[in-house]
Amino acid sequence: MAYDPGAIDAALAAAVGDEPALIAELRLAFVESAGRALAALEAARTHEEWRDAAARLKGLAASFGAIRLMALAAEASDRMGDAAVMMKLKRSVARL
Repeated sequence: MAYDPGAIDAALAAAVGDEPALIAELRLAFVESAGRALAALEAARTHEEWRDAAARLKGLAASFGAIRLMALAAEASDRMGDAAVMMKLKRSVARL
């Protein structure tokens, strides 16, 4: 899956119209939320906490059309503490 940098902006534009300032504000909110979701994954101490954090990240990504991030969060769901998965998630969020 390739990262499509325009997918998030397209999803936001479809939701709010052609309002560049609002799109930028919502994009920033999305990136900050994704960062908090990553922090929740890193802080998870149980499989349930891990799965919940991965599900939140997956839902957030789906809401904004971030397909690659959504797929990675789904993959992470059953791989608690997997360093390779966390690295992929961090890279994906950094590209946002």
